[in-house]
Amino acid sequence: MATRSQIFLLTTGIFLHLIFTPAIGQQKKNAKDKATVTASLNAYSFSDLLTARNTQDQQQVYSLLNLLEWCSSKNIKALDPTAYFFPTYPEVPSDDYLKKFKDRAAELGVVISGTGIRNNFASPDPKVRAEGVQLAKNWIVAASKMGAPIVRVFAGEVPSGYEDRWTEVADWMIVCFKECAAYGEQYGVKIGIQNHGDMLQTAEQCIYVMKGVNSKWAGLIVDTGSFKTADPYKDIAAVVPYAINWQVKESVFGLGNEIPTDYKRLVRIIKDGGYRGYLPVETLAVRGKPYDPFALVSEMIRELDAAIHEVYQ
Repeated sequence: MATRSQIFLLTTGIFLHLIFTPAIGQQKKNAKDKATVTASLNAYSFSDLLTARNTQDQQQVYSLLNLLEWCSSKNIKALDPTAYFFPTYPEVPSDDYLKKFKDRAAELGVVISGTGIRNNFASPDPKVRAEGVQLAKNWIVAASKMGAPIVRVFAGEVPSGYEDRWTEVADWMIVCFKECAAYGEQYGVKIGIQNHGDMLQTAEQCIYVMKGVNSKWAGLIVDTGSFKTADPYKDIAAVVPYAINWQVKESVFGLGNEIPTDYKRLVRIIKDGGYRGYLPVETLAVRGKPYDPFALVSEMIRELDAAIHEVYQ
């Protein structure tokens, strides 16, 4: 039987625990409010620099390895290294190169959040679609070797003569996406379908495709600047449940639009939709305007980080 002293100590401990330990509801609230998204970078922001070649030896002037170093210097947590900036694209780099890239990213503490290819699954030519599927498969294998969890694929432009036959073309795309997703499952790599203002211009179109593919190995890469609707924020909110990665643009109303993205509103939509993961920013050059991706990316990430901090505080 417990002594009076033991009972006193036990009850005192319980009392102090109740005073200093948050209620269960409060604990859940605190856990829920902790930021689950992280601003990061899509390499396409540096497209011009990454595609520039030395006239003497045709080597890259600035490589993805250089970009990894810059990300590390700016404390950027993750990089989406677009496949066509690897020196051998469309061919997959050697295993040695992929290992070198993976190891260097790990050394620098920069996560490889995904990669992406160029393809056209909306082409009326079955050969073109088949070539795109094979390219995606090749880069799925490459992604698995360098630790990238996602390979971004496009839908394709609306083909001439099919402007009023969207569903027919979308069904071609779905067949291709399903094949890529099934292949990705074998390697533990998801395919990310980007709404690129082409065949995918609205949330409704994106959701039609996602339901058609119906695979946990496929999701959306939400391009915030490519919904061609009156209120892109509504479309973004509608597709958040399907999102596996992002391309956060300077304006949700499209390239060159003077209305900047409301980052706080965007982050609140993302939080409410339950997305967890990286939010890569992607800046694009606008004709007639000076373009410094180093400065623009830094500013975008600063603004996005501030919005994340405010929304999740």
